[in-house]
Amino acid sequence: MSNATVYLKCDRNVEIQSPDAFLKDLGSLRCQDASVSAKCKSLKVHHFQDKGPKRVVISALKLVELMEEACPNISVEIVGETDVLVEWVDVNRHKSWQQGVKVALVCLVSFFGTAFTIMAYHNDVGINEVFTEVYRIVMNREPGGLNVLEVSYSIGLAAGIIVFFNHVGGRRLTKDPTPIEVAMRNYEKDVDMTLIETAGREGKEDDAR
Repeated sequence: MSNATVYLKCDRNVEIQSPDAFLKDLGSLRCQDASVSAKCKSLKVHHFQDKGPKRVVISALKLVELMEEACPNISVEIVGETDVLVEWVDVNRHKSWQQGVKVALVCLVSFFGTAFTIMAYHNDVGINEVFTEVYRIVMNREPGGLNVLEVSYSIGLAAGIIVFFNHVGGRRLTKDPTPIEVAMRNYEKDVDMTLIETAGREGKEDDAR
């Protein structure tokens, strides 16, 4: 167990379904000594209270301290994040009927909100007048009711949205991440860094003694 080198690669954001957080849940660990590796992975690094906060920021130095206490004379190399945001997720809470209602409400708001936005934009730019003028120039007569230009524009608008968002139902057109996925990852990264920095400034980070 002596003179063993342990490589620790922590993730930035970790979700666990148990109130007990173990070192193996926070990232990857590599050591040639199998006994050291197994002992370090089984270390409990935090316990969430039922009525306490569901998030905690744990410093990599705290993990190093726990590993050195459990396995003296080891050398720890940190190759990942220096701080880990750990969140305890109650799976049963997300299976309730309230969660389904929330999803339905979000879908309805997104659908009608998007429709209203598109209509408001078309009204601002005067799309009806533009279509009327284009139809008059091309066909040399006044449009009467629904015409091929409006139908083509509607089909093109839907096709453009599908191609841009790279997603149709549960399928994606290409293997590239969708713009929404990229935006959500960037948002998640900003939120994680904000929570980590806030915990550090407020002294709530679980750091080495």
